[in-house]
Amino acid sequence: MNSLGDNLRELITLEGPITVERYMDVCLKHYYATRDPLGTAGDFTTSPEISQIFGELLGLWMLEIWQAIGRPASVNLVELGPGRGTLMADMLRAAKVLPEFLTAATVHLVETSPVLREKQQAILAASGAAITWHDSFAAVPDGPLLLVANEFFDALPVRQFVATERGWCERLVGIEGDALIFGLNAEPQRGLGHPPQIGAIREAHVASTALIRDIAARLAQHRGAALIVDYGYWGPAFGDTLQALRGHAYVDPLDEPGEADLTTHVDFAQLAHTGLAAGASIHGIETQANFLHALGIATRATRLKQRATPKQAIAIDQAVGRLTATEGRGMGELFKVLALTDSGLESVPGLHARLEAPQR
Repeated sequence: MNSLGDNLRELITLEGPITVERYMDVCLKHYYATRDPLGTAGDFTTSPEISQIFGELLGLWMLEIWQAIGRPASVNLVELGPGRGTLMADMLRAAKVLPEFLTAATVHLVETSPVLREKQQAILAASGAAITWHDSFAAVPDGPLLLVANEFFDALPVRQFVATERGWCERLVGIEGDALIFGLNAEPQRGLGHPPQIGAIREAHVASTALIRDIAARLAQHRGAALIVDYGYWGPAFGDTLQALRGHAYVDPLDEPGEADLTTHVDFAQLAHTGLAAGASIHGIETQANFLHALGIATRATRLKQRATPKQAIAIDQAVGRLTATEGRGMGELFKVLALTDSGLESVPGLHARLEAPQR
């Protein structure tokens, strides 16, 4: 077991088994603080790394929202978990078609990893944008908000509960010999209702709920929009979605703690209902394929290919195909898109209205 595994084993020996939420939190903080996990040499690849078109379309989406909210003279352009900074760089390049927006926008990157902050600084240096880094969304200053979170919410820790004859018991991480193992809290968790069947697993997205509540409250007060792109489902649903990815392959989540990317599927219904309750309007959800097609991914690809070599044109087509693939577990179907806005925005590009506030 690695050094973090030794630390966890010592912690569990002293304090007893820990929750899955705490295990994920400890592992992910170590994981992101110590590496660049992206690309062929890393553990996974995100949509912005596949094609510049993805970021360009999202940048143009933000321009339309800025104009729809009255072109405020100052607006916070925020990205949660910006990876290498590729998405933001592509968004800012696309935004050059409207120089007034670039004058109004201040870029805020919510990133805790020193390794990735260094990558972001290097990639975004040429943009000329004023950029501020924050450890949390709470540190972003007040004001009109345009926020994007691509593959961010899936990496927030969750609690897991398993249905037993006693009721819902929280899943814990303990030790057996030298190995980390899953176990259950002996006392059932109250207030979760009656389990549908023994062995069922439900996930509680506590961190996601708290964050989306803060984002929605900010939008309700200052106007703007938040665009969330991630893999997940429209719940409620039961099942264990905890997974670990290392070297682009799935591995045991308890093997080599802190050396693999830990994620769970996003419950978009919970995000939507939480945002609605906090004062935001909800648009979506939609598949990534439908969203990108609605924004004009095919047209943009055609324009790029007009200036491309034959080899580059093939690469463009392959990238678009990967982003919009709907067969099997293709990104176009697996990934979903949800937007939160202030109540003044009745519609947004590429997304239909999904939820409405209850009648008063």
